Amino acid sequence: MLHLESISKTFNPGTINEKKALSGLSLHLAPGDFVTVIGGNGAGKSTMLNAIAGVWPVDQGRIILDGQDITALPEHKRAGLIGRVFQDPMMGTAPNMQLEENLALARRRGDRRGLRWGVTKAEREEFYERLKGLGLGLEDRLTAKVGLLSGGQRQAATLLMAAIKQPKLLLLDEHTAALDPATAAKVLELSDRIVGENGLTALMITHNMTDAIRHGNRLIMMNEGRIILDVGGQEKQQLTKQQLVDKFAALAGVQMETDEVLLSK
Repeated sequence: MLHLESISKTFNPGTINEKKALSGLSLHLAPGDFVTVIGGNGAGKSTMLNAIAGVWPVDQGRIILDGQDITALPEHKRAGLIGRVFQDPMMGTAPNMQLEENLALARRRGDRRGLRWGVTKAEREEFYERLKGLGLGLEDRLTAKVGLLSGGQRQAATLLMAAIKQPKLLLLDEHTAALDPATAAKVLELSDRIVGENGLTALMITHNMTDAIRHGNRLIMMNEGRIILDVGGQEKQQLTKQQLVDKFAALAGVQMETDEVLLSK
């Protein structure tokens, strides 16, 4: 479903602030893969997601999504192919618009726009049922402004918005980092459900090693713009936090007293 072929990205090349963010990174995701991504500060995690989303062009390499080369495709033209949930619950939605209006915008992402009612009766009924399935009472707040929702409710709504068009790829960019532990656990549970029920292919950046092990079917570890560990299946399920720390130290050549470096954003 996703092929990253030797992609590289350097910021501020030829200056004192030159930073090589991605170094010939290659990654292949099969349809239905749910891959968690961990790594230290500056490992290239968010740069990889931004490159996939088209936020900025890569210097070298190719990005192929479901057989289509999207390397040169601008960000807005990838909107119909990729769903994304950001770390900040305030991003990804229009806070001054109603919840149903936000969902309607997401429902029509990538479609041609015309002159018609903002939210149809059929759409409103669909949104009610989808929100009811989240179990957060949001089905009774269809006309509430999104900016008035709690962080957890907003992330749950954004998850639904990102997945409502059945994207080829769902990007979860530390989408629980700004939430309290209980709310984060609920949003992760919803993430598992939405990915599983819709058969989506997903990449999730997380700073929490326990979550990285517990969720998804594959785990990759990044360091200095490249992937240094890729595990899945039974091996992933049997991993412990300490084993991950030890693997990072061995593979990255860095000895850590704690897991703070690995867990940093």
